Amino acid sequence: MWDPGFSHIAAEPGLLRGYHRTFCIYSSRYRGTATKPGLVLGLDPGGACKGIVYRIAAADKTVALEALWQREMRRGVYLPRLLPVSTPGGQRNALAFVANRAHSGYAGRMAIDDAARIIAMCCGERGPNVDYLVNTLCHLDALGVHDQHLHQLLARVRACGKGAA
Repeated sequence: MWDPGFSHIAAEPGLLRGYHRTFCIYSSRYRGTATKPGLVLGLDPGGACKGIVYRIAAADKTVALEALWQREMRRGVYLPRLLPVSTPGGQRNALAFVANRAHSGYAGRMAIDDAARIIAMCCGERGPNVDYLVNTLCHLDALGVHDQHLHQLLARVRACGKGAA
């Protein structure tokens, strides 16, 4: 949400039903390493997820899709889906990347303390895994979205002795 990685002409809050945001994807590059993988967020079936829907100018679609494919589809751990999202401007179809449960990089549902330990001790090319969690929470909070599970996860990470500001 804080770094979409492409130009956009509009952004608005959105509600995606049928999926929830969870740390279910192993990261062996950006937030971890091959020998010590971190965790990143994925959309997993069930529940609902509030976030941001970005609108891209027609002239920028090819470049934006190439950037998204380079970032999200390199390992095949996500599946691209065109999904209906409710926004203040009405229902929109949005491209979303959902967790590929058949992929070896899918961490699945894990106990909160196990996820906290991984996030507390991992670091990758884009920095400490905990920074990813903190940035996500800061942006969700700024949107007025309180994700109780992610706040509990951060508290557990900090209890492990690795909390960012």
